[in-house]
Amino acid sequence: MNQINANTIKTKKTFFRADQVGSFLRPQVLKDAKAKHQQGQISKSELRSIEDIEIGKLVEKQKEVGLTAVTDGEFRRKWWHLDFIEALEGIRVYEIDASGLFHGAMKKATLYTVASKLKFPENHPFLEDFKFLKSLAGDHVAKFTIPGPNMIFYSGVVNSQVYLDNPSYSSLDEVAQDIVKVYQEAIQAFYDAGCRYLQLDDTSWGALFSDDFRVKIKEKGFDPDELVKKFADITIEAVSNKPEDMAITIHICRGNFKSSWLYQGGYEPIAEELFSRVNVDAFFLEFDSDRSGDFKPLRFIKDQHVVLGLITSKTGELEDKEEIKQRVAEAAKYVKIDQLCLSPQCGFSSTEEGNVITEQDQWNKLGLVVEIANEIWK
Repeated sequence: MNQINANTIKTKKTFFRADQVGSFLRPQVLKDAKAKHQQGQISKSELRSIEDIEIGKLVEKQKEVGLTAVTDGEFRRKWWHLDFIEALEGIRVYEIDASGLFHGAMKKATLYTVASKLKFPENHPFLEDFKFLKSLAGDHVAKFTIPGPNMIFYSGVVNSQVYLDNPSYSSLDEVAQDIVKVYQEAIQAFYDAGCRYLQLDDTSWGALFSDDFRVKIKEKGFDPDELVKKFADITIEAVSNKPEDMAITIHICRGNFKSSWLYQGGYEPIAEELFSRVNVDAFFLEFDSDRSGDFKPLRFIKDQHVVLGLITSKTGELEDKEEIKQRVAEAAKYVKIDQLCLSPQCGFSSTEEGNVITEQDQWNKLGLVVEIANEIWK
């Protein structure tokens, strides 16, 4: 397929009618190399060299399929979020039995808590990871993904019993302020490294529209509706100093581990605070199943773009093109068609295990995204 040219919306920034969330299935050679490194058979530098080669192949494949924004597939990460968060100063990680999560698909999970004062380190390893991606991007846009600020505020504070039993800050407002500062510094650091397209992956919002998790939040002594406003406030402040020529987007889904999921429910409980207040450039939103609800919450969108996650990354079955076009038309009843874009609903490998699909499946899915986008936005 040809590279997308007509697929771009040009406002203050450039968005792409056909886009992606970011993670890709790890190739077997990379899995083998990581296993050898863990067994002490190869060094960290040898592993990184193999990662470099595989990321290079991945970037070229993304260009071939017709994507304008390319990622490193999160190939260096074990988790989509933890690798970034654990490299921050003030974070402590620990393991738990996770057999009750993701419908039994996950056995163990690594959690984190805010154990001391938070700070973004000048030598955060993701900065070098981005620079390498940018060196490969050429005339394509190097898109980079990091977890959003509320992943720390929710999972590391209000939903962390470890934190609640022994808080490291005198108040929630104080820890929230430091989370904001961490992200302001991180955004500037990525910008200085050459990043102009940064995506904040923030599944913590899912707990605020899931009935089951809202009950759990109340049991911990918090009001979910007040947390919705707090989440919005934190995000607004986190991106408030972003450079004018840098696009920042948020991806919100319902969990993605080996094709399983964590949350369910529509966006309505968070829609007004999130869509009408949060000053990002675009929202990547999951709409690939009945768990996602309808498009009505999009009525609160203002001038942001909405990237409709209508193509599932959880199964290999290819969607019907005309049905996807019809769903885009339904969304256009609430958001102008020129503000809409298309992508898979999530990445293909949010963790190194990957979803239960094949590599060919993921490229078929992305090819379909590009094909539909070319036909809708000619």
